[in-house]
Amino acid sequence: MLALTLVADASGSVQRESSATIKNPPIAYKHESPPKRQKIIEFDCRGLEFIDFKADGEWHATGLESNSAFTGIDLQDDWYDYDEKAGEEVSIKDIKWEIRRS
Repeated sequence: MLALTLVADASGSVQRESSATIKNPPIAYKHESPPKRQKIIEFDCRGLEFIDFKADGEWHATGLESNSAFTGIDLQDDWYDYDEKAGEEVSIKDIKWEIRRS
């Protein structure tokens, strides 16, 4: 389990502790046509609220029919590559993130 604890000192004398804990391991996105909203991760937040998500870092994907592995994907922009096994272009584009309270 991953937990994040933040301690804020707003006035110099009062400290406020906040935490966010991942409730379950992240779930891989399942391809659907047409695309549907899917929950990929859930946090238990105490004393804080997430307001934005940035897809920083490297992401991984697997070809739907070929099972080709794609690594080092940057989701800050649309992503395109070529799947040698399937003989066709693959892409991840028009991604939308939503943060919701449960």
